[in-house]
Amino acid sequence: MELFKLKRRKAIQILNAGLMVMALNGFGTTTFAEDDETDHEREVEVKVMSYNIHHAEGIDGELNLKRIARIIKDADTDIVGLQEVDNHWSERSDFQDQAKELARHLGMYYTYAANLDLEPTEEGGHRRQYGTAVLSKYPITDFKNYPLTKIGNTEQRGLLETTINVKGTSLHFYNTHLALTSAEREVQIKEMIEIAEQKKGNKVLMGDLNATPESTEMKPMYDAYADAFAKTPEAYTYPAENPSKRIDYIFTSEDIEIEDTEVISTPASDHLPLTAEIELER
Repeated sequence: MELFKLKRRKAIQILNAGLMVMALNGFGTTTFAEDDETDHEREVEVKVMSYNIHHAEGIDGELNLKRIARIIKDADTDIVGLQEVDNHWSERSDFQDQAKELARHLGMYYTYAANLDLEPTEEGGHRRQYGTAVLSKYPITDFKNYPLTKIGNTEQRGLLETTINVKGTSLHFYNTHLALTSAEREVQIKEMIEIAEQKKGNKVLMGDLNATPESTEMKPMYDAYADAFAKTPEAYTYPAENPSKRIDYIFTSEDIEIEDTEVISTPASDHLPLTAEIELER
C-alpha cells in the first residue's frame, strides 16, 4: 500500500511538471495581465483615440497602412477604436488583414469585428470582411460584436464591445460606425446605450456616428454620457481637407475624468483622428 501511494505521488509530480513545461512553451492561448505592485495611485491615466481610417487610403489617394500606424504611435495612444477596417476585403487594400498588421507594427493587442462578411473570391481563400477594430497596449480580456438594427437594404452596422484590463482596472470600451440615415441612427444610438447599460464601471463609447452634435438622434447620447470635446465644439473631423463637420466622437461615463483632447491634422484618411486623455478610478 505504501509503495502504491509513493508511485501515485510520483506520477502526480511528473504530471504537474509536464503541465508546467507546456505552459512555458506556449501551449496556452490566454494572456494574463501583470500586476504592477509599485503603482498604488487611485487614478489611472489612459490616452484613447477614435479614427475612421478609410481602409488606410488617404486624401492623396495613397494606400499606406504604416502611415496610420505612425499616427497612432506618434500620438502615444494607449487604446484606439478604428472604423472602416478591411480584412482581406479587396484589391483596394491589397487584401490585407489591416487590424492584424497594425497590431503587429505597434506591438498592441487587437480584436476585429466584421459587419460585412462575404465569401472568398476563390476556394480555400480568406473570407472578405469589412468592419471595426480595437487596438490596445493593455490586454483585451473579453469582446463581443453586436449587430445594430438596419432599415431596408442598407449597410449592416455593429457595436464592438471590449473589456480591457488597464493596470488591474476594467475599462468597458465601445467602438462603432453608424448608419448614413437619421432614422437608422436614432434606433442604433438607443441600442448602443441599452447594450452599454448592461456593464458597470468605467466606459468609453466612440466612433464615427455620422451625425452632428445638434442632430435629434444625438440627444440620448448627451443625456447618458459625457462628450470629451464638449468644451471644443468646433472639433471638426470631416472631411480631412478643410474639415467642416463634427461626426466623430469620444464619450465617457461620468466616473471618468476627461483631460486634454486633440484633433490631429493628417491626410492619411478622409477623416481626422481625435484623442482624449482620461483618468479612470481604480
